Amino acid sequence: PKVRIFSYLADITNQDRVRSIFQEHRPEIVYHAAAYKHVPVMESNPSEAVTCNILGTKSLADIAIDLHVQKFVMISTDKAVNPTNVMGCSKRIAEIYVQALNNHLLHTNQHKTSFVTTRFGNVLGSNGSVIPLFKRQIEMGGPVTVTHPEITRFFMTIPEACQLVLEAGTMGKGGEIFIFDMGKSVKILDLARRMIQLSGME
Repeated sequence: PKVRIFSYLADITNQDRVRSIFQEHRPEIVYHAAAYKHVPVMESNPSEAVTCNILGTKSLADIAIDLHVQKFVMISTDKAVNPTNVMGCSKRIAEIYVQALNNHLLHTNQHKTSFVTTRFGNVLGSNGSVIPLFKRQIEMGGPVTVTHPEITRFFMTIPEACQLVLEAGTMGKGGEIFIFDMGKSVKILDLARRMIQLSGME
């Protein structure tokens, strides 16, 4: 209750704006969660994925070094593993950049900022999550849309996601990619069928 919170609306690709906020508050830890994460939307708009997810991350990371942020925790995605889509690819490139930056700082004895990455799957109930979408579609009487019958996804809860980010920020020394053990991936088609059944429909 004693923590002061300051809210700003800002675009991470706007270096002057972000730098001025950092200069005002001098953060010790940055949790970088600003990204486009919707796979189909990024397939249709690849330049936006590059601008926000790659160049935005680069800009933020560079400012963090300039202003001596102690730890930079980048939130990535399981879709960055051998990426098969624009969104996953853009996040993987961002991961490579912050890891390379961390290694460069280590090898040049300038390691004031540590860069740590966390990866997770779909967060249940988060903005754009498939479960609220399916729920709305079921309530409207269908159809329930599944992009491809073979697509599988890992799922985790919002508290689990928050815990992972905080633990990674605490444990990370720099250069690591932390992956949350989410058990087995779930077929989106099976999830849709199960939700339809649980709603008492066919």
